[in-house]
Amino acid sequence: MKPTTVISFLGSTLDASKFGPSRWMKWRPSVGLCMHEDLRVDRFIMIHGSAHRRLAEYVSEDIASVSPETLVERHVIDFADAWDFEEVYGRLLDFARSQPLDPDVEDYLIHITTGTHVAQICLFLLTEAHYFPGRLLQTQPRRGAPNAAGTWSVIDLDLSRYDSIATRFASESAESTSFLKSGIETRNAAFNAMIDEIEQVASRTRAPILLMGPTGAGKSQLARRIFELKKLKRQVSGSFVEVNCATLRGDSAMSALFGHKKGAFTGAAADRPGLLRTADGGMLFLDEIGELGLDEQAMILRAIEDKRFLPVGADRETESDFQLIAGTNRDLAQCVADGTFRDDLYARLNLWTFALPRLAQRREDIAPNLDYELDRHAEREGERVTFNKEARERYLAFAMSGEAQWPGNFRDLAASVTRMATFSPKGRIDSEVVDTEVARLKRAWTGKQDSLDQLDGLLGKEALAGIDPFDRVQLAFVVETCRASRSLSDAGRRLFAASRTKRASTNDADRLRKYLARFGITWELVTG
Repeated sequence: MKPTTVISFLGSTLDASKFGPSRWMKWRPSVGLCMHEDLRVDRFIMIHGSAHRRLAEYVSEDIASVSPETLVERHVIDFADAWDFEEVYGRLLDFARSQPLDPDVEDYLIHITTGTHVAQICLFLLTEAHYFPGRLLQTQPRRGAPNAAGTWSVIDLDLSRYDSIATRFASESAESTSFLKSGIETRNAAFNAMIDEIEQVASRTRAPILLMGPTGAGKSQLARRIFELKKLKRQVSGSFVEVNCATLRGDSAMSALFGHKKGAFTGAAADRPGLLRTADGGMLFLDEIGELGLDEQAMILRAIEDKRFLPVGADRETESDFQLIAGTNRDLAQCVADGTFRDDLYARLNLWTFALPRLAQRREDIAPNLDYELDRHAEREGERVTFNKEARERYLAFAMSGEAQWPGNFRDLAASVTRMATFSPKGRIDSEVVDTEVARLKRAWTGKQDSLDQLDGLLGKEALAGIDPFDRVQLAFVVETCRASRSLSDAGRRLFAASRTKRASTNDADRLRKYLARFGITWELVTG
């Protein structure tokens, strides 16, 4: 069995007692949890303030007397205001990060009986977020009879009844952060100014909002955050309904958006409310609105202005009071000029228009977004992954350089972080993982046109300079074929397709392996 470590605050009131035999008749949580036969505590990490140093020493001595095998480690953390959530959470987060906590080596129990209520809540949140990689531990006195040990129980963080605690804390703490930025400390001045404007518009008006920007710039996420902000302020009561207009084609587009009556067309076996009706009282996000047909655009305009529309096959109009956010990666003004987008709908949408920049235009925001993506990965997978210092610096140096193109914007960054986290099973992204990911991104972004340049990454400038131009072209083609093949043998069959038919016996894989070896490279290096 792995040794067990308890992380706990010293109870300045509960753990205190007068010296003498009578103290063993009193339940003291820090001492009591080391007295259980069914709970072995190998290490006790005790957190206390400078003012309680004497009590900490006193309690440590009593723990040693009842559990000699328990090693007590005392850590002093002083809070300027022990009831300030931000300060307590931040100091405990720094403490968690400073400790070499390895759940593969030890089991951790986070004791939340002692300490202030603020400290207990912060310990809960840090454990839920896996900064403390353990389980929550509660202790209490045994009822009905004096017992210094008391009772103990482990809390299952997966129980749904605890979700409301974290949700309520997140809602209240959102007031001190930029809600629309998901708490990301973005540094781009132009982007921050735009978010400030969106926050004011979202809070003060029900008019449509148009979000413009390339695919992957964050339009969908921002639209949902706008809805959540309005929901938090009780400005909407319904649902958030999102639809990608590029997926709506032909007759089905009208039905999906505006609904239909039973029997309106072949296959209409029942009434369908439609997305606009579903969004009643809430928010409708029409992503890629430039993909809608002209007929759908006309009906959308009427629905925005009059809150009424006619479902397919109906003879009576339906009402829906929704707020609209539209998204597009097209230049709608140009679409109006080309006749593919209605000028009256564009005029209605263009009251509040915000253009989201590309990630390549916000390189100073890559670092905070990197941390955000790691947090998202921890929430999805239940495992926190971090960079070591050198690896983080190496990745950011590439990501923030002009060499990094980021054509998919934040989707590219999110995918990159997911790959690195997946290939770091011990929870630590090192330089080797970063180098592999950077090489993968370069290959994906440069494409076949730059296959000659990729030899520099395989061989190095000095070795490449010693190869004749004729051989460089041939080697570049071989490398490109290897990377497009399923295996060494598959690549060999493609490269030696003509000559292999003239030989009595073939070993294409061996021929290819020997060819690569002439230049000091291997199949694994080429395809890694």
